[in-house]
Amino acid sequence: MHVPTTVPVLIVGGGPVGLTLSNLLSRYGVDHLLVEARPGTSRHPKARGVSARSMEIFRRCGLEDAVRGAALPASQVFFYRGRDLVDPDFVRSGVAHDASDGGGSTPSPGVICSQDVLEPVLLGRARELAADRIRFGTRLLSCTQDEEGVRAVLEERADGERHTVRAEWLVGCDGAASTVRAGAGIGMDGPTGLGHFLSVRFEAPLGEVVADRASASYFLTPPGRGGFMAVDNDRHWIYQYPFDPDHPRGDEDFTDRKHLEDLVRAAAGVPGLGVTVRDTMVWRMDAQLASGYRGGRVLLAGDAAHVVPPTGGHGMNTGIGDADNLAWKLAAVTAGRATATLLDSYQAERRPVARQVIDLSTDNARAGAGYRIDDELLLTATYRSAAVVPDPDTPARPPLDLSGYHPSGAPGDRVPHTRLAGPPGISSTLDLVGPGFTLITVSDAPVWQRQADAAGAAGMPVTVHRLDDGRLREEHPGSFHRLCAMPMGGAVLVRPDGHIAWRTPSPAVGPDLLQVLRRILTSTPGALMMR
Repeated sequence: MHVPTTVPVLIVGGGPVGLTLSNLLSRYGVDHLLVEARPGTSRHPKARGVSARSMEIFRRCGLEDAVRGAALPASQVFFYRGRDLVDPDFVRSGVAHDASDGGGSTPSPGVICSQDVLEPVLLGRARELAADRIRFGTRLLSCTQDEEGVRAVLEERADGERHTVRAEWLVGCDGAASTVRAGAGIGMDGPTGLGHFLSVRFEAPLGEVVADRASASYFLTPPGRGGFMAVDNDRHWIYQYPFDPDHPRGDEDFTDRKHLEDLVRAAAGVPGLGVTVRDTMVWRMDAQLASGYRGGRVLLAGDAAHVVPPTGGHGMNTGIGDADNLAWKLAAVTAGRATATLLDSYQAERRPVARQVIDLSTDNARAGAGYRIDDELLLTATYRSAAVVPDPDTPARPPLDLSGYHPSGAPGDRVPHTRLAGPPGISSTLDLVGPGFTLITVSDAPVWQRQADAAGAAGMPVTVHRLDDGRLREEHPGSFHRLCAMPMGGAVLVRPDGHIAWRTPSPAVGPDLLQVLRRILTSTPGALMMR
């Protein structure tokens, strides 16, 4: 397979974050190369919770149905607590989501889709869109950068063949032990060793055992230890066993299959259970954040930028959000529509979100099994950066709202979901977003289209959508402008990642659309002129 010698973007790492970034860059028409050292996708379930915000991103990529089809049934998205899997006094909490009606805060509620199943779905689409640009079994040996780009040396693991690739930008999506981060000299801060776990992937006929209590996760309460994660709630399972590496038990031998089988039987509470161990993985719970997300021409995303305790299920989802935020900015910069300063907003927007996610997840870890899973937490993310034009009277808020999601039209917030009746494929205001900037209004003022035409002529295309114009109809007329807290003549400018860049009460008030876009994309002019 041919390896390009030059490419606008080089992605190192083919896990969920790198593959999401590849899919998004293809959607934006950005040529790129993705390399992954592993020969194939993950065999271990690893992360499993795909939150509502990630599902919205996959919806934009045309992947929602495929991910939902590979996930556990919504009827099993519950959380079990008991001494073992047969405890008569078990407690089961959580409400299964119904994605069929598109109501509530999102048209795309989260699912439980383990990483070994999710990655092939993402990889399949990435190869459809950029077949010769996705290379597994290829590792990064070294990289150096200058003002113009990055020179990367790659090696094919099968035969040792080496390639030199010149990229304008390199994105490290290569995990917690990131070679990209180390090469860029970016440090990590935060505690390590918050816990140590043995993860056992096994097969056993547990489907009948849990038939009346089927859940996504089974937390064991004392004297039980650890917990089970359902892969299919039938024969395929993961057992997470906590251990103390500083005080090992004399009979602990994680290479002894009989010992592992006994651990699973004891935890399940089924002495005669037939267990077949498929593989194991030892992992450490850390809570770390990179000191920076950008070093010159090198950017970090996912676990390379933040290592999140899994208690809460936000780690992979935070990384998918990184890819969504970064992809459109790379597209604008590589196409010449934006200056490289736009990429500074990536760290400004995403690092505070990761900081709060790490803190919340660390608190959850200390609470044991007493925390709740919040599918909609990442819907509350709000951004403050040069890529957002703030309302003068909107108070600053934390990056995430722990009290829950509250729809808002404030700049920096995700655009609210409103149910629509429109052309095929459009049932939510979220379906109007991208791949470029989008202006959503309920006004029929032709000035909006004139302003969008002027922006397009200047190389900054904007699509205008007017709700309730006959083509698009709100299920509840007027709901969108009420959620956005703007008068009927107002509009919101939505970025390709679905976050609001600007809100205006009228086309006659404030700066025009072209001024706003120039400020966002090129950081000029310094001040927006009022009309």
